[in-house]
Amino acid sequence: MSKFVMLAKKVAKDEDGAALIEYTVLLGILVVAVITIIAAVGTWVSGQWSALSTGIGAN
Repeated sequence: MSKFVMLAKKVAKDEDGAALIEYTVLLGILVVAVITIIAAVGTWVSGQWSALSTGIGAN
């Protein structure tokens, strides 16, 4: 575990490490946004499919 802490401190001191951390945080935010959008679209498509199925079944 101490090797990980030493590596984290070394990366934090390096400017390239700071940029890497910023890009990692940005990537994490984008991943959460994409997952949220996919879930929302999936819910919408499911509702539309159910409405279509109900409409076809009524005729």
